[in-house]
Amino acid sequence: MSSSQQPNLRLERFKAVAGSQNSILLSVLIALAIIFTLAEPLFFSVATAGNILTDWGSIVLLAAGQTLVIISGGIDLSVGGTLAISGVTSAWMMTTILGFDITTTGPDAYPPLIVGGLTAVGTGLAVGLVNAFLINKLRIVPFVATLATMGATLGFAIIISNGMPIGGPNDFSLISPINPTWMPFSWAVVGVIIVVTTVGLFLHRSRFGLHTYAIGSNAFAARAAGINVERHLTKVYALAGALAGLAGFYVYLRLGAGSPSSGVMRELDAIAAVVIGGASLMGGVGRMMGTVIGALILFTVQSGLIMAGVAPDWKKVVVAVLIAAAVAAQTLRPQNRAR
Repeated sequence: MSSSQQPNLRLERFKAVAGSQNSILLSVLIALAIIFTLAEPLFFSVATAGNILTDWGSIVLLAAGQTLVIISGGIDLSVGGTLAISGVTSAWMMTTILGFDITTTGPDAYPPLIVGGLTAVGTGLAVGLVNAFLINKLRIVPFVATLATMGATLGFAIIISNGMPIGGPNDFSLISPINPTWMPFSWAVVGVIIVVTTVGLFLHRSRFGLHTYAIGSNAFAARAAGINVERHLTKVYALAGALAGLAGFYVYLRLGAGSPSSGVMRELDAIAAVVIGGASLMGGVGRMMGTVIGALILFTVQSGLIMAGVAPDWKKVVVAVLIAAAVAAQTLRPQNRAR
């Protein structure tokens, strides 16, 4: 390669990196942070970053599972209900079965919290398997199947809790910033990052991910290539359910209680994070890093608007606008219009 060709090659590589989906999302995130800081200087603080990350923790778990489902060509509207029922069953297990209550705090709360966490994940896994059964065996389309389980899980959460939050053992230091002066991350958020990173590696570096993309791109071709589509979709929805159950336990740690209303409309936030992150609702396209940044953009916008004086009631309106804008951006891309 001649010396004159090397600068051109570097320029092309720079353009490829700068024009990638993740680079664009990071640029948007930085721009939003600058804008909101100019509007309200207090936005640029460790406390604000901690609040954003705390909100981000539960939604990015939901969105990670939703990413798998959407890439596979489906949709899971039950993740909010799964979050609610998982948090409630976790609290019910620790209080009613194990006999602990809100007076159990600090390190003494760790044994029941471990049991509660396993209960939450198991509950979410069960909901995911029900979704897979409805889709694979009863041939119900994912939208309708998960809409049904969404209603059922929200209803059961109210029945189990009698419509009231169930307080139980907790150690709030797990959800608080490790060092409020310079470290916005809590131990719970660190755990979320580890889980989401593992799922992302599983998606992008394993046969599981390859099959997920193949099914989302063309289920008929995937089946012809020897992929057991039904079995794989069972794994996808089960994993999405387990992640939603873990999100339910995360919310329990944050609230100190399992609340039947904690999952209401959370599926909208999860879908927004995935779509903002660049995943296609048609299936076969999406990246876990895009979802992670998309969730950060979502909560950066919400926190920034609130700090700028916008009423919190506008939160869902903002989420809806972001979803519409992200889908429109995908539709209007030149490569998509050419199809």
